[in-house]
This record gives sequence, C-alpha cells and structure tokens, in this order.
Amino acid sequence: MPLRIHLYYVYILTNASHKVLYTGIINDLERRCYEYKHKLVKGFTQKYNVNILIYFEIFEDIELAISREKQIKGYSRSKKTALVEQLNKDWDELSYN
Repeated sequence: MPLRIHLYYVYILTNASHKVLYTGIINDLERRCYEYKHKLVKGFTQKYNVNILIYFEIFEDIELAISREKQIKGYSRSKKTALVEQLNKDWDELSYN
C-alpha cells in the first residue's frame, strides 16, 4: 500500500475592499475556498464577506502548519501585507472556485 502524504495549508483571505485579512489552516484548501465563496462557513468570514484567497503555504507536518498559522496571526497588518506581496504583488485571487 502506498504511503499517503497529508498536506496542510496555511492561508490568508481578504474581501473585495481588502480591508480584512483572515488567516486560517485546513487540509483541503480547494474545498474550503468553495465553502467561503458560497457562504457555507458561518461567522466572521461570512459576516465580512471574506472569500478571496490571496496567499497560502503548504506543509506536510501539521505541527509546523499550526505553528506557522499562529505566527502569521500574530503579525501586524503591515507584516501580513508584506508577506502576501512577496508572492502575490497585485493580490490576485488564487482559488479556482
């Protein structure tokens, strides 16, 4: 039986005005983006229409992913913005949903 590698995603979402930055972690980023786009996730992201994926990192180790999510959540807005703009200067949407 082949060894299955689990992947974990730490991601940053925004809304159309780019006023809100939301950081999260998930093991199925495509499904989660679909859920955000279709308002299936109740709470903060639904309330503030946060559904545009602008940044993500991939991890094989869940502990590293959790640690990174906490690190990013502790960043100032300017530091999060700089992180996004390193890889996505124009804040283009990265999801296909």
